[in-house]
Amino acid sequence: MRPIFSRACRPQQLLSATLQIPRNPAAARRCYAFQASGGPIFAVFNRRTKWLQKERAAGHVEQSRQADYLKDEVASRVCERLLDIKRHFPRALDLGAHSCNIARALDRENLDPSTPTSPPVSTKITELVAADSSEALLFRDADLPSPESSTMTVTRLVLPTEETIPFAPETFDLVLSSLSMHWINNLPGVLAQINSVLKPDCPFIGAMLGGDTLFELRTSLQLAEQERKGGISPHVSPLADTRDVGGLLQKAGFKMLTVDVEDIVVDYPDTFALMQDLQAMGESSAILGREMGPLSRDVLIATDAIYRELHGNEDGSIPATFRVIHMIGWRESEDQAKPLARGSGQINLKDILENNNN
Repeated sequence: MRPIFSRACRPQQLLSATLQIPRNPAAARRCYAFQASGGPIFAVFNRRTKWLQKERAAGHVEQSRQADYLKDEVASRVCERLLDIKRHFPRALDLGAHSCNIARALDRENLDPSTPTSPPVSTKITELVAADSSEALLFRDADLPSPESSTMTVTRLVLPTEETIPFAPETFDLVLSSLSMHWINNLPGVLAQINSVLKPDCPFIGAMLGGDTLFELRTSLQLAEQERKGGISPHVSPLADTRDVGGLLQKAGFKMLTVDVEDIVVDYPDTFALMQDLQAMGESSAILGREMGPLSRDVLIATDAIYRELHGNEDGSIPATFRVIHMIGWRESEDQAKPLARGSGQINLKDILENNNN
């Protein structure tokens, strides 16, 4: 039943050395170890595990296509934000393209909800470079014909890893990303790379899962394991908080930031259907230190019962909340619009509010 939208470090070798003390104490020198520039990178996700999950998901073609409903929906909402930008983009990058969901959304007609008949957004883009680390997923639909109205060229590029963007600075006029950045270990570094490959006064438009995504499943799993096993283990990956995304964009050098949040709630018949779809999406947990192997039957049955009791709908289905964080940032430019200096305003906001109240 398809768900329906409801709105190593190698061991060190011991080396022996002879310590020679110079006769002149003033000639003695001390050596110190210095930390390399830049902040430390903490690995949270296993990149190889995530790559394997996406490759296996793409291997079941029909099941993978049926589970693309969430990625297609978010990709459409990302592309809708291009409707407010009145310019043409000769070259654009789709980072973490999955099965080219953004390319399909760009070619969709009547994407503008305010206009009954509107041309595809792909008319704004000449070339789209779709980049992803999973070759099987990236080329899954390469044999399908493109719409006859499409004037956009799609180039598929397999990346060794999505945490390193292999392009020269100021290469693209637009960078898009949909539901892939929540699996990045070094998110500040990737945002800085995106800012680098953009031309001046060009936008980055992205969407990622964050906040309380799948909080229903998270709480149900924890309570079920606490009851059946006497403890809990990590099964749902940690996600970025909404309040942190704006700071990360600003730290990466983006200007004129916009961050907004929306919840997409999907109804499933049971937790087994939810987990099956997450696997078909390639969105299973890839956190380091997770418990290996499938969940036991007792834990799964208890999870489903707790899920229904705490969060179940009246019709017997269960809701799953996907919290999507949308972000827009612009590469800085000299001729870019800038806010006025602090204290330069000529109108007092207090007077305006008082006049409106009267």
